Amino acid sequence: MTFEALIVLGVFLFLVVAFLTDAMRPGLILLSAAVVFMATGVITDQELIAGFSNDGLITIAVLFLVNEGIKQSGLMARLAKAYLPRKRNPMAFMLPRLMLPVAFFSAFLNNLPIVVNFAPILIRWAEIMKLSYKKFLIPLSFAATFGGMCTLIGTSSNLVVHGLMLESGKAGFHLFELGKIGLFISIFGLIYMAVFGNWLLPGEKIKFAKKPSEGKDYYYNLQLTEGSQLIGKEVINNKIEGLAGLKVHSVARNNKILTPGISSIKLFRNDNILVTGSSGNLNYILAHKEVKLKGMEYLGHVKPENLKQYEVVLSPRFPWLGQTVTEFSFFEQFNAVVLAVHRNGERITDNLNNLKLKVGDNVVLLSTENFYETWGSSQMFYLVNYLRDLHQDKGTRVKWLALIILLAMVAAIVINEIVSYGYGMRLNIFFYVAIAALLLIWLKILPQQNYTKSVSWDMIISIASAFAISKGIQNSGVANLLAADAISIVRSIGPSGVLAIIWLITSVLTEILTNNAAVALVFPIAAMAAQLLGVDSRPFFVAIAIAGASSFVTARGYRSNLIIKAVGKYSATDFLRVGTPMQIIAFILSVLLIPYFWPF
Repeated sequence: MTFEALIVLGVFLFLVVAFLTDAMRPGLILLSAAVVFMATGVITDQELIAGFSNDGLITIAVLFLVNEGIKQSGLMARLAKAYLPRKRNPMAFMLPRLMLPVAFFSAFLNNLPIVVNFAPILIRWAEIMKLSYKKFLIPLSFAATFGGMCTLIGTSSNLVVHGLMLESGKAGFHLFELGKIGLFISIFGLIYMAVFGNWLLPGEKIKFAKKPSEGKDYYYNLQLTEGSQLIGKEVINNKIEGLAGLKVHSVARNNKILTPGISSIKLFRNDNILVTGSSGNLNYILAHKEVKLKGMEYLGHVKPENLKQYEVVLSPRFPWLGQTVTEFSFFEQFNAVVLAVHRNGERITDNLNNLKLKVGDNVVLLSTENFYETWGSSQMFYLVNYLRDLHQDKGTRVKWLALIILLAMVAAIVINEIVSYGYGMRLNIFFYVAIAALLLIWLKILPQQNYTKSVSWDMIISIASAFAISKGIQNSGVANLLAADAISIVRSIGPSGVLAIIWLITSVLTEILTNNAAVALVFPIAAMAAQLLGVDSRPFFVAIAIAGASSFVTARGYRSNLIIKAVGKYSATDFLRVGTPMQIIAFILSVLLIPYFWPF
Protein backbone atom coordinates (compact mmCIF):
# COMPACT_ATOMS: atom_id res chain seq x y z
CA MET A 1 0.00 0.00 0.00
CA THR A 2 1.36 3.42 -0.97
CA PHE A 3 2.09 6.28 1.41
CA GLU A 4 -0.79 8.29 -0.05
CA ALA A 5 -3.19 5.39 0.51
CA LEU A 6 -2.12 5.10 4.15
CA ILE A 7 -2.71 8.84 4.61
CA VAL A 8 -6.20 8.53 3.14
CA LEU A 9 -7.13 5.60 5.38
CA GLY A 10 -5.76 7.43 8.42
CA VAL A 11 -7.76 10.54 7.57
CA PHE A 12 -10.90 8.44 7.07
CA LEU A 13 -10.45 7.00 10.57
CA PHE A 14 -10.00 10.53 11.90
CA LEU A 15 -13.24 11.62 10.21
CA VAL A 16 -15.26 8.80 11.74
CA VAL A 17 -13.90 9.38 15.25
CA ALA A 18 -14.20 13.17 15.02
CA PHE A 19 -17.81 13.07 13.84
CA LEU A 20 -18.89 10.42 16.35
CA THR A 21 -17.36 12.38 19.23
CA ASP A 22 -18.43 15.81 17.92
CA ALA A 23 -14.81 16.95 18.28
CA MET A 24 -15.41 20.06 16.16
CA ARG A 25 -18.02 21.50 13.86
CA PRO A 26 -18.41 19.53 10.59
CA GLY A 27 -16.77 22.21 8.45
CA LEU A 28 -13.66 22.28 10.63
CA ILE A 29 -13.42 18.49 10.68
CA LEU A 30 -13.59 18.22 6.89
CA LEU A 31 -11.30 21.20 6.35
CA SER A 32 -8.76 19.58 8.71
CA ALA A 33 -8.85 16.41 6.60
CA ALA A 34 -8.44 18.38 3.37
CA VAL A 35 -5.49 20.37 4.78
CA VAL A 36 -3.79 17.12 5.88
CA PHE A 37 -4.18 15.86 2.30
CA MET A 38 -2.60 19.08 1.00
CA ALA A 39 0.23 19.03 3.55
CA THR A 40 1.15 15.43 2.70
CA GLY A 41 0.99 15.92 -1.06
CA VAL A 42 -2.13 13.84 -1.67
CA ILE A 43 -3.71 16.91 -3.26
CA THR A 44 -2.27 20.23 -4.40
CA ASP A 45 -3.21 23.60 -2.97
CA GLN A 46 -5.04 24.37 -6.20
CA GLU A 47 -7.12 21.20 -5.84
CA LEU A 48 -8.08 22.28 -2.33
CA ILE A 49 -9.04 25.79 -3.44
CA ALA A 50 -10.95 24.47 -6.47
CA GLY A 51 -13.74 23.19 -4.23
CA PHE A 52 -14.64 26.74 -3.21
CA SER A 53 -15.26 27.76 -6.83
CA ASN A 54 -17.51 24.84 -7.74
CA ASP A 55 -20.77 25.83 -9.44
CA GLY A 56 -22.83 23.68 -7.10
CA LEU A 57 -21.27 25.26 -4.03
CA ILE A 58 -21.94 28.80 -5.22
CA THR A 59 -25.54 27.85 -6.02
CA ILE A 60 -26.01 26.44 -2.52
CA ALA A 61 -24.64 29.64 -0.97
CA VAL A 62 -27.09 31.84 -2.92
CA LEU A 63 -29.97 29.46 -2.21
CA PHE A 64 -29.49 30.27 1.48
CA LEU A 65 -30.46 33.86 0.64
CA VAL A 66 -33.59 32.70 -1.18
CA ASN A 67 -34.47 30.47 1.78
CA GLU A 68 -34.07 33.35 4.24
CA GLY A 69 -36.13 35.70 2.07
CA ILE A 70 -39.04 33.25 1.90
CA LYS A 71 -38.72 32.69 5.64
CA GLN A 72 -38.69 36.44 6.43
CA SER A 73 -41.80 37.01 4.30
CA GLY A 74 -43.87 34.73 6.53
CA LEU A 75 -45.10 32.89 3.42
CA MET A 76 -44.52 29.37 4.72
CA ALA A 77 -46.15 30.13 8.07
CA ARG A 78 -49.19 31.59 6.31
CA LEU A 79 -49.56 28.62 3.98
CA ALA A 80 -49.08 26.17 6.85
CA LYS A 81 -51.94 27.71 8.82
CA ALA A 82 -54.10 27.71 5.69
CA TYR A 83 -53.78 24.00 4.89
CA LEU A 84 -53.76 22.53 8.40
CA PRO A 85 -57.00 20.57 9.00
CA ARG A 86 -59.74 22.38 10.93
CA LYS A 87 -61.05 19.16 12.47
CA ARG A 88 -59.70 15.79 13.51
CA ASN A 89 -59.50 13.09 10.87
CA PRO A 90 -57.96 9.60 10.81
CA MET A 91 -54.16 9.65 10.76
CA ALA A 92 -54.19 7.96 7.34
CA PHE A 93 -55.64 11.22 5.94
CA MET A 94 -54.00 13.81 8.18
CA LEU A 95 -50.36 12.78 7.75
CA PRO A 96 -50.25 12.87 3.91
CA ARG A 97 -52.15 16.16 3.96
CA LEU A 98 -49.52 17.66 6.26
CA MET A 99 -46.53 16.12 4.50
CA LEU A 100 -47.30 16.89 0.85
CA PRO A 101 -46.96 20.71 1.00
CA VAL A 102 -43.75 20.39 3.03
CA ALA A 103 -42.31 17.98 0.46
CA PHE A 104 -43.20 20.41 -2.35
CA PHE A 105 -41.42 23.36 -0.71
CA SER A 106 -38.42 21.20 0.17
CA ALA A 107 -37.95 20.29 -3.48
CA PHE A 108 -36.90 23.90 -4.16
CA LEU A 109 -35.76 25.29 -0.79
CA ASN A 110 -33.40 24.19 1.96
CA ASN A 111 -34.95 21.67 4.35
CA LEU A 112 -33.89 23.34 7.57
CA PRO A 113 -35.79 26.67 7.40
CA ILE A 114 -38.91 24.85 6.26
CA VAL A 115 -38.80 22.48 9.22
CA VAL A 116 -37.90 25.24 11.70
CA ASN A 117 -40.79 27.42 10.46
CA PHE A 118 -43.40 24.68 10.27
CA ALA A 119 -42.59 22.93 13.58
CA PRO A 120 -43.90 25.58 16.02
CA ILE A 121 -47.08 26.05 13.98
CA LEU A 122 -47.60 22.30 13.90
CA ILE A 123 -47.13 22.06 17.67
CA ARG A 124 -49.63 24.84 18.28
CA TRP A 125 -52.13 23.25 15.89
CA ALA A 126 -51.75 19.88 17.67
CA GLU A 127 -52.43 21.53 21.03
CA ILE A 128 -55.57 23.21 19.71
CA MET A 129 -56.77 19.92 18.19
CA LYS A 130 -55.85 18.09 21.43
CA LEU A 131 -53.52 15.75 19.53
CA SER A 132 -50.07 14.48 20.41
CA TYR A 133 -47.50 16.67 18.64
CA LYS A 134 -45.09 13.70 18.68
CA LYS A 135 -47.20 12.11 15.93
CA PHE A 136 -46.39 14.89 13.46
CA LEU A 137 -42.85 16.24 13.89
CA ILE A 138 -40.90 13.20 12.61
CA PRO A 139 -43.22 13.01 9.55
CA LEU A 140 -42.52 16.74 9.03
CA SER A 141 -38.77 16.07 8.82
CA PHE A 142 -39.28 12.99 6.62
CA ALA A 143 -41.48 15.00 4.25
CA ALA A 144 -38.70 17.57 3.87
CA THR A 145 -36.33 14.71 3.04
CA PHE A 146 -38.75 13.30 0.44
CA GLY A 147 -38.94 16.63 -1.35
CA GLY A 148 -35.18 17.08 -1.19
CA MET A 149 -34.46 13.92 -3.14
CA CYS A 150 -36.83 14.83 -5.99
CA THR A 151 -34.90 17.74 -7.53
CA LEU A 152 -31.31 18.76 -8.15
CA ILE A 153 -31.59 21.75 -5.79
CA GLY A 154 -33.70 19.97 -3.17
CA THR A 155 -30.75 19.10 -0.96
CA SER A 156 -27.13 20.17 -0.93
CA SER A 157 -25.75 16.65 -1.39
CA ASN A 158 -27.49 16.39 -4.78
CA LEU A 159 -25.60 19.46 -5.94
CA VAL A 160 -22.36 18.01 -4.55
CA VAL A 161 -22.78 14.84 -6.66
CA HIS A 162 -23.76 17.01 -9.62
CA GLY A 163 -20.62 19.14 -9.17
CA LEU A 164 -18.38 16.08 -8.89
CA MET A 165 -19.88 14.68 -12.09
CA LEU A 166 -19.13 17.90 -13.96
CA GLU A 167 -15.57 17.95 -12.61
CA SER A 168 -15.01 14.40 -13.85
CA GLY A 169 -16.19 15.31 -17.35
CA LYS A 170 -19.62 13.70 -17.06
CA ALA A 171 -22.97 15.33 -17.82
CA GLY A 172 -24.61 16.53 -14.63
CA PHE A 173 -28.17 15.95 -13.47
CA HIS A 174 -31.15 17.79 -14.88
CA LEU A 175 -33.49 19.53 -12.44
CA PHE A 176 -36.05 16.73 -12.10
CA GLU A 177 -33.89 13.78 -13.14
CA LEU A 178 -33.54 12.45 -9.59
CA GLY A 179 -37.31 12.73 -9.25
CA LYS A 180 -37.67 9.56 -11.33
CA ILE A 181 -36.65 7.60 -8.23
CA GLY A 182 -37.27 10.25 -5.57
CA LEU A 183 -40.96 10.48 -6.47
CA PHE A 184 -41.45 6.73 -6.00
CA ILE A 185 -39.70 6.81 -2.62
CA SER A 186 -41.84 9.79 -1.61
CA ILE A 187 -45.09 8.07 -2.61
CA PHE A 188 -44.24 4.83 -0.83
CA GLY A 189 -42.98 6.85 2.14
CA LEU A 190 -46.26 8.74 2.40
CA ILE A 191 -48.20 5.47 2.22
CA TYR A 192 -45.94 3.93 4.89
CA MET A 193 -46.41 6.89 7.25
CA ALA A 194 -50.17 7.00 6.62
CA VAL A 195 -50.66 3.29 7.32
CA PHE A 196 -48.19 2.69 10.14
CA GLY A 197 -47.48 6.15 11.56
CA ASN A 198 -50.16 6.01 14.24
CA TRP A 199 -48.66 2.80 15.65
CA LEU A 200 -44.94 3.43 15.22
CA LEU A 201 -44.68 7.12 16.10
CA PRO A 202 -44.36 7.96 19.82
CA GLY A 203 -47.22 9.63 21.62
CA GLU A 204 -50.78 8.63 22.36
CA LYS A 205 -52.45 6.82 19.46
CA ILE A 206 -54.91 9.09 17.68
CA LYS A 207 -58.41 7.73 17.33
CA PHE A 208 -61.13 9.17 15.14
CA ALA A 209 -63.32 9.54 18.22
CA LYS A 210 -63.32 12.99 19.81
CA LYS A 211 -61.58 11.81 22.95
CA PRO A 212 -58.96 14.43 23.92
CA SER A 213 -55.43 13.27 23.34
CA GLU A 214 -52.28 14.38 25.04
CA GLY A 215 -50.98 17.88 24.39
CA LYS A 216 -47.48 19.17 24.83
CA ASP A 217 -46.34 19.13 28.45
CA TYR A 218 -44.04 21.78 29.84
CA TYR A 219 -41.93 21.41 32.98
CA TYR A 220 -41.82 24.08 35.66
CA ASN A 221 -39.37 24.10 38.55
CA LEU A 222 -41.19 25.59 41.54
CA GLN A 223 -40.12 26.74 44.97
CA LEU A 224 -42.37 27.56 47.90
CA THR A 225 -42.57 31.21 48.88
CA GLU A 226 -41.77 32.43 52.38
CA GLY A 227 -44.64 31.39 54.66
CA SER A 228 -46.38 29.47 51.86
CA GLN A 229 -49.56 27.69 52.90
CA LEU A 230 -48.38 24.68 50.86
CA ILE A 231 -45.58 23.91 53.35
CA GLY A 232 -46.53 20.66 55.04
CA LYS A 233 -49.00 19.64 52.33
CA GLU A 234 -48.72 16.10 50.96
CA VAL A 235 -48.37 15.07 47.33
CA ILE A 236 -51.34 12.80 46.62
CA ASN A 237 -51.76 11.10 43.22
CA ASN A 238 -49.11 13.38 41.74
CA LYS A 239 -51.12 16.44 42.74
CA ILE A 240 -50.87 19.13 45.38
CA GLU A 241 -54.00 20.68 46.80
CA GLY A 242 -53.90 24.33 45.82
CA LEU A 243 -52.01 23.82 42.53
CA ALA A 244 -54.75 23.22 39.96
CA GLY A 245 -53.89 21.70 36.59
CA LEU A 246 -50.32 20.76 37.54
CA LYS A 247 -48.88 17.28 38.13
CA VAL A 248 -45.87 16.69 40.33
CA HIS A 249 -43.09 14.95 38.45
CA SER A 250 -40.56 14.86 41.30
CA VAL A 251 -39.32 16.73 44.36
CA ALA A 252 -35.62 17.56 44.81
CA ARG A 253 -34.49 17.73 48.44
CA ASN A 254 -30.94 17.65 49.83
CA ASN A 255 -29.51 16.35 46.53
CA LYS A 256 -32.08 13.52 46.45
CA ILE A 257 -34.91 13.06 43.98
CA LEU A 258 -38.24 11.99 45.52
CA THR A 259 -40.80 10.50 43.13
CA PRO A 260 -44.54 10.56 43.93
CA GLY A 261 -46.13 7.15 44.19
CA ILE A 262 -43.05 5.44 45.57
CA SER A 263 -43.29 7.17 48.93
CA SER A 264 -45.46 9.73 50.68
CA ILE A 265 -44.01 13.21 50.18
CA LYS A 266 -44.64 16.09 52.56
CA LEU A 267 -43.48 19.45 51.21
CA PHE A 268 -40.68 21.36 53.01
CA ARG A 269 -39.71 25.01 52.69
CA ASN A 270 -36.59 24.53 50.52
CA ASP A 271 -37.94 21.84 48.21
CA ASN A 272 -37.56 22.18 44.44
CA ILE A 273 -40.82 20.89 43.00
CA LEU A 274 -40.79 19.80 39.36
CA VAL A 275 -44.31 19.94 37.92
CA THR A 276 -45.75 19.41 34.45
CA GLY A 277 -48.58 21.25 32.75
CA SER A 278 -49.67 22.91 29.55
CA SER A 279 -48.28 26.14 28.16
CA GLY A 280 -51.29 27.98 29.61
CA ASN A 281 -50.20 27.13 33.16
CA LEU A 282 -47.33 29.63 33.02
CA ASN A 283 -49.52 32.66 33.74
CA TYR A 284 -51.28 30.73 36.52
CA ILE A 285 -47.93 29.97 38.19
CA LEU A 286 -46.65 33.53 37.82
CA ALA A 287 -49.81 34.86 39.52
CA HIS A 288 -49.79 32.22 42.31
CA LYS A 289 -48.84 33.63 45.72
CA GLU A 290 -47.75 30.33 47.34
CA VAL A 291 -45.12 29.29 44.76
CA LYS A 292 -42.54 30.94 42.55
CA LEU A 293 -40.57 29.81 39.52
CA LYS A 294 -36.95 28.99 40.27
CA GLY A 295 -34.81 31.81 38.85
CA MET A 296 -37.55 34.42 39.09
CA GLU A 297 -35.33 36.51 41.35
CA TYR A 298 -33.53 37.65 38.17
CA LEU A 299 -36.77 38.85 36.59
CA GLY A 300 -38.36 40.27 39.71
CA HIS A 301 -38.44 43.74 38.14
CA VAL A 302 -40.70 42.56 35.30
CA LYS A 303 -44.46 42.37 35.66
CA PRO A 304 -45.65 38.73 35.38
CA GLU A 305 -48.02 39.60 32.53
CA ASN A 306 -45.04 40.79 30.46
CA LEU A 307 -43.15 37.47 30.73
CA LYS A 308 -43.29 34.87 27.99
CA GLN A 309 -41.97 31.35 27.61
CA TYR A 310 -39.65 30.54 24.70
CA GLU A 311 -37.99 27.39 23.43
CA VAL A 312 -34.71 27.53 21.55
CA VAL A 313 -32.59 24.77 20.06
CA LEU A 314 -28.87 25.49 20.21
CA SER A 315 -27.34 25.60 16.73
CA PRO A 316 -23.70 24.94 15.75
CA ARG A 317 -23.22 28.73 15.71
CA PHE A 318 -23.98 29.09 19.43
CA PRO A 319 -20.66 30.56 20.70
CA TRP A 320 -20.82 29.11 24.21
CA LEU A 321 -21.06 25.39 23.38
CA GLY A 322 -19.15 23.32 25.92
CA GLN A 323 -19.75 25.80 28.74
CA THR A 324 -22.05 24.98 31.64
CA VAL A 325 -25.31 26.76 32.35
CA THR A 326 -23.55 28.46 35.27
CA GLU A 327 -20.47 29.51 33.26
CA PHE A 328 -22.65 31.01 30.55
CA SER A 329 -25.32 33.29 32.03
CA PHE A 330 -28.42 33.37 29.83
CA PHE A 331 -29.65 36.28 31.91
CA GLU A 332 -26.58 38.43 31.29
CA GLN A 333 -26.52 37.69 27.56
CA PHE A 334 -30.22 37.49 26.71
CA ASN A 335 -32.06 38.79 29.79
CA ALA A 336 -33.63 35.34 30.05
CA VAL A 337 -33.86 32.65 32.74
CA VAL A 338 -33.41 28.93 31.99
CA LEU A 339 -36.47 26.93 33.02
CA ALA A 340 -35.39 23.57 31.60
CA VAL A 341 -33.00 21.80 29.24
CA HIS A 342 -34.03 18.78 27.19
CA ARG A 343 -31.57 16.43 25.53
CA ASN A 344 -32.24 13.18 23.64
CA GLY A 345 -35.91 13.37 24.52
CA GLU A 346 -35.28 13.65 28.27
CA ARG A 347 -35.49 16.63 30.59
CA ILE A 348 -32.26 17.23 32.48
CA THR A 349 -33.25 17.50 36.14
CA ASP A 350 -30.09 16.63 38.06
CA ASN A 351 -27.26 19.11 38.48
CA LEU A 352 -28.61 21.42 35.76
CA ASN A 353 -26.21 24.26 36.59
CA ASN A 354 -23.20 22.06 35.75
CA LEU A 355 -24.66 20.75 32.50
CA LYS A 356 -22.39 21.45 29.50
CA LEU A 357 -24.33 22.89 26.58
CA LYS A 358 -24.33 20.88 23.32
CA VAL A 359 -25.61 21.35 19.79
CA GLY A 360 -29.26 20.31 19.60
CA ASP A 361 -30.08 21.03 23.26
CA ASN A 362 -33.65 22.26 23.69
CA VAL A 363 -33.55 25.12 26.20
CA VAL A 364 -36.77 26.52 27.67
CA LEU A 365 -36.41 30.18 28.63
CA LEU A 366 -38.48 32.78 30.43
CA SER A 367 -38.05 36.33 29.17
CA THR A 368 -39.89 39.40 27.92
CA GLU A 369 -41.29 40.28 24.50
CA ASN A 370 -37.97 41.96 23.72
CA PHE A 371 -36.32 38.54 23.51
CA TYR A 372 -38.10 37.73 20.25
CA GLU A 373 -37.57 41.20 18.81
CA THR A 374 -33.83 41.08 19.57
CA TRP A 375 -32.97 37.43 19.01
CA GLY A 376 -35.81 36.07 16.84
CA SER A 377 -33.65 36.00 13.70
CA SER A 378 -30.44 34.97 15.46
CA GLN A 379 -28.36 32.20 13.92
CA MET A 380 -27.04 31.14 17.35
CA PHE A 381 -30.14 29.08 17.96
CA TYR A 382 -33.40 28.13 16.30
CA LEU A 383 -36.35 29.82 17.98
CA VAL A 384 -39.04 27.15 17.94
CA ASN A 385 -41.51 28.47 20.50
CA TYR A 386 -45.07 27.71 19.47
CA LEU A 387 -46.05 31.41 19.77
CA ARG A 388 -43.58 32.48 17.12
CA ASP A 389 -46.03 32.55 14.25
CA LEU A 390 -48.12 35.21 16.02
CA HIS A 391 -45.36 37.82 15.81
CA GLN A 392 -44.52 40.42 13.22
CA ASP A 393 -46.86 39.79 10.30
CA LYS A 394 -45.34 41.63 7.33
CA GLY A 395 -48.60 41.80 5.43
CA THR A 396 -50.21 40.11 2.46
CA ARG A 397 -48.23 42.06 -0.17
CA VAL A 398 -44.89 40.73 1.02
CA LYS A 399 -46.16 37.15 1.08
CA TRP A 400 -47.52 37.42 -2.48
CA LEU A 401 -44.27 38.94 -3.73
CA ALA A 402 -42.26 36.14 -2.10
CA LEU A 403 -44.54 33.49 -3.63
CA ILE A 404 -44.34 35.07 -7.10
CA ILE A 405 -40.52 35.23 -6.94
CA LEU A 406 -40.28 31.61 -5.77
CA LEU A 407 -42.67 30.33 -8.47
CA ALA A 408 -40.93 32.43 -11.14
CA MET A 409 -37.55 30.99 -10.15
CA VAL A 410 -38.89 27.43 -10.37
CA ALA A 411 -40.69 28.11 -13.66
CA ALA A 412 -37.55 29.66 -15.19
CA ILE A 413 -35.43 26.66 -14.18
CA VAL A 414 -38.04 24.24 -15.59
CA ILE A 415 -38.30 26.15 -18.88
CA ASN A 416 -34.52 26.21 -19.05
CA GLU A 417 -34.47 22.42 -18.69
CA ILE A 418 -37.10 21.99 -21.43
CA VAL A 419 -35.28 24.32 -23.83
CA SER A 420 -31.98 22.55 -23.19
CA TYR A 421 -33.47 19.25 -24.36
CA GLY A 422 -34.90 20.71 -27.58
CA TYR A 423 -32.32 23.30 -28.58
CA GLY A 424 -29.20 22.51 -26.58
CA MET A 425 -29.28 25.96 -24.93
CA ARG A 426 -28.93 25.86 -21.18
CA LEU A 427 -28.09 28.44 -18.52
CA ASN A 428 -26.64 27.50 -15.16
CA ILE A 429 -29.20 27.16 -12.36
CA PHE A 430 -27.13 29.69 -10.44
CA PHE A 431 -28.34 32.36 -12.91
CA TYR A 432 -31.98 32.02 -11.81
CA VAL A 433 -31.25 31.50 -8.14
CA ALA A 434 -29.09 34.64 -8.04
CA ILE A 435 -31.83 36.75 -9.69
CA ALA A 436 -34.40 35.46 -7.20
CA ALA A 437 -32.11 36.25 -4.26
CA LEU A 438 -31.43 39.80 -5.47
CA LEU A 439 -35.13 40.47 -6.09
CA LEU A 440 -35.89 39.44 -2.51
CA ILE A 441 -33.23 41.89 -1.30
CA TRP A 442 -34.16 44.76 -3.66
CA LEU A 443 -37.84 44.48 -2.66
CA LYS A 444 -36.77 44.56 1.01
CA ILE A 445 -38.24 41.16 1.79
CA LEU A 446 -34.81 39.98 2.88
CA PRO A 447 -33.13 42.65 5.07
CA GLN A 448 -29.84 43.65 3.48
CA GLN A 449 -28.25 44.55 6.83
CA ASN A 450 -27.80 40.94 7.88
CA TYR A 451 -27.99 38.99 4.62
CA THR A 452 -24.65 37.27 5.28
CA LYS A 453 -26.00 35.77 8.52
CA SER A 454 -28.41 33.60 6.54
CA VAL A 455 -25.57 31.69 4.86
CA SER A 456 -24.36 28.60 6.70
CA TRP A 457 -20.64 29.10 6.23
CA ASP A 458 -19.95 25.86 8.07
CA MET A 459 -21.88 23.98 5.39
CA ILE A 460 -20.10 25.91 2.62
CA ILE A 461 -16.68 25.00 4.09
CA SER A 462 -17.89 21.41 4.58
CA ILE A 463 -18.89 21.03 0.94
CA ALA A 464 -15.76 22.71 -0.46
CA SER A 465 -13.57 20.49 1.76
CA ALA A 466 -15.58 17.44 0.72
CA PHE A 467 -14.69 18.14 -2.93
CA ALA A 468 -11.01 18.24 -1.97
CA ILE A 469 -11.29 15.01 0.04
CA SER A 470 -12.97 13.30 -2.89
CA LYS A 471 -10.10 14.41 -5.11
CA GLY A 472 -7.60 13.04 -2.58
CA ILE A 473 -9.24 9.63 -2.56
CA GLN A 474 -9.07 9.58 -6.34
CA ASN A 475 -5.41 10.70 -6.44
CA SER A 476 -4.27 8.20 -3.79
CA GLY A 477 -5.47 5.10 -5.60
CA VAL A 478 -7.65 4.03 -2.66
CA ALA A 479 -10.70 4.25 -4.91
CA ASN A 480 -9.12 1.68 -7.25
CA LEU A 481 -8.37 -0.71 -4.39
CA LEU A 482 -11.80 -0.48 -2.78
CA ALA A 483 -13.64 -0.69 -6.09
CA ALA A 484 -11.62 -3.74 -7.15
CA ASP A 485 -12.31 -5.48 -3.82
CA ALA A 486 -16.02 -4.73 -4.02
CA ILE A 487 -16.25 -5.98 -7.58
CA SER A 488 -14.40 -9.22 -6.80
CA ILE A 489 -16.93 -9.89 -4.03
CA VAL A 490 -20.11 -9.22 -6.00
CA ARG A 491 -19.02 -9.89 -9.58
CA SER A 492 -21.29 -12.94 -9.69
CA ILE A 493 -24.39 -10.82 -9.13
CA GLY A 494 -23.41 -8.11 -11.60
CA PRO A 495 -23.55 -4.29 -11.51
CA SER A 496 -26.75 -4.31 -9.45
CA GLY A 497 -24.83 -5.87 -6.58
CA VAL A 498 -22.19 -3.14 -6.76
CA LEU A 499 -24.92 -0.52 -6.87
CA ALA A 500 -26.52 -2.01 -3.74
CA ILE A 501 -23.20 -1.95 -1.86
CA ILE A 502 -22.49 1.64 -2.94
CA TRP A 503 -25.98 2.69 -1.77
CA LEU A 504 -25.52 1.03 1.63
CA ILE A 505 -22.02 2.45 2.16
CA THR A 506 -23.24 5.96 1.33
CA SER A 507 -26.24 5.55 3.62
CA VAL A 508 -24.15 4.40 6.58
CA LEU A 509 -21.59 7.17 6.10
CA THR A 510 -24.42 9.71 5.87
CA GLU A 511 -25.62 8.73 9.34
CA ILE A 512 -22.06 9.00 10.70
CA LEU A 513 -20.47 11.89 8.81
CA THR A 514 -23.36 13.94 7.26
CA ASN A 515 -24.64 13.58 3.72
CA ASN A 516 -22.25 15.97 1.96
CA ALA A 517 -19.16 14.24 3.31
CA ALA A 518 -20.60 10.80 2.55
CA VAL A 519 -21.35 11.40 -1.12
CA ALA A 520 -17.96 13.02 -1.67
CA LEU A 521 -16.13 10.06 -0.11
CA VAL A 522 -18.01 7.40 -2.08
CA PHE A 523 -18.08 9.21 -5.45
CA PRO A 524 -14.54 8.28 -6.63
CA ILE A 525 -15.11 4.67 -5.55
CA ALA A 526 -18.32 4.51 -7.59
CA ALA A 527 -16.60 6.06 -10.62
CA MET A 528 -13.78 3.53 -10.46
CA ALA A 529 -16.22 0.64 -9.95
CA ALA A 530 -18.11 1.59 -13.10
CA GLN A 531 -14.83 1.82 -15.04
CA LEU A 532 -13.64 -1.62 -13.87
CA LEU A 533 -17.01 -3.19 -14.64
CA GLY A 534 -17.17 -1.51 -18.03
CA VAL A 535 -20.63 -0.06 -17.42
CA ASP A 536 -22.18 3.42 -17.36
CA SER A 537 -21.37 5.23 -14.12
CA ARG A 538 -24.56 7.31 -14.02
CA PRO A 539 -26.67 4.69 -12.15
CA PHE A 540 -24.01 4.61 -9.42
CA PHE A 541 -24.01 8.40 -9.13
CA VAL A 542 -27.81 8.40 -8.83
CA ALA A 543 -27.52 5.78 -6.08
CA ILE A 544 -25.04 7.98 -4.19
CA ALA A 545 -27.33 11.02 -4.44
CA ILE A 546 -30.45 9.16 -3.31
CA ALA A 547 -28.65 7.34 -0.48
CA GLY A 548 -27.11 10.63 0.69
CA ALA A 549 -30.57 12.20 0.78
CA SER A 550 -32.14 9.22 2.58
CA SER A 551 -31.45 9.91 6.23
CA PHE A 552 -34.21 8.40 8.35
CA VAL A 553 -32.62 6.14 10.98
CA THR A 554 -30.79 8.72 13.10
CA ALA A 555 -30.77 12.47 13.67
CA ARG A 556 -27.06 12.83 12.80
CA GLY A 557 -27.18 12.78 9.01
CA TYR A 558 -29.58 15.69 8.50
CA ARG A 559 -29.76 18.89 10.52
CA SER A 560 -33.55 18.95 10.13
CA ASN A 561 -33.71 15.59 11.93
CA LEU A 562 -31.47 16.95 14.67
CA ILE A 563 -33.73 19.97 15.19
CA ILE A 564 -36.90 17.88 15.20
CA LYS A 565 -35.34 15.50 17.72
CA ALA A 566 -34.73 18.43 20.05
CA VAL A 567 -38.04 20.22 19.43
CA GLY A 568 -40.11 17.06 19.77
CA LYS A 569 -38.03 15.70 22.65
CA TYR A 570 -37.62 12.42 20.78
CA SER A 571 -35.18 9.72 21.80
CA ALA A 572 -32.72 7.98 19.47
CA THR A 573 -34.90 4.85 19.57
CA ASP A 574 -37.88 6.83 18.25
CA PHE A 575 -35.99 7.64 15.04
CA LEU A 576 -34.65 4.09 14.85
CA ARG A 577 -38.11 2.52 15.19
CA VAL A 578 -39.83 4.78 12.66
CA GLY A 579 -36.89 5.33 10.31
CA THR A 580 -35.55 1.81 9.82
CA PRO A 581 -38.52 0.56 7.73
CA MET A 582 -38.38 3.82 5.74
CA GLN A 583 -34.69 3.32 5.06
CA ILE A 584 -35.37 -0.25 3.88
CA ILE A 585 -38.13 1.00 1.56
CA ALA A 586 -35.78 3.60 0.05
CA PHE A 587 -33.05 0.98 -0.42
CA ILE A 588 -35.29 -1.61 -2.11
CA LEU A 589 -36.88 0.92 -4.45
CA SER A 590 -33.46 2.33 -5.37
CA VAL A 591 -31.94 -1.06 -6.20
CA LEU A 592 -34.97 -2.06 -8.26
CA LEU A 593 -35.71 1.19 -10.10
CA ILE A 594 -32.36 2.87 -10.69
CA PRO A 595 -31.20 0.23 -13.25
CA TYR A 596 -34.61 0.52 -14.95
CA PHE A 597 -34.44 4.32 -15.44
CA TRP A 598 -30.64 4.47 -15.90
CA PRO A 599 -29.52 1.23 -17.59
CA PHE A 600 -25.96 0.07 -17.03
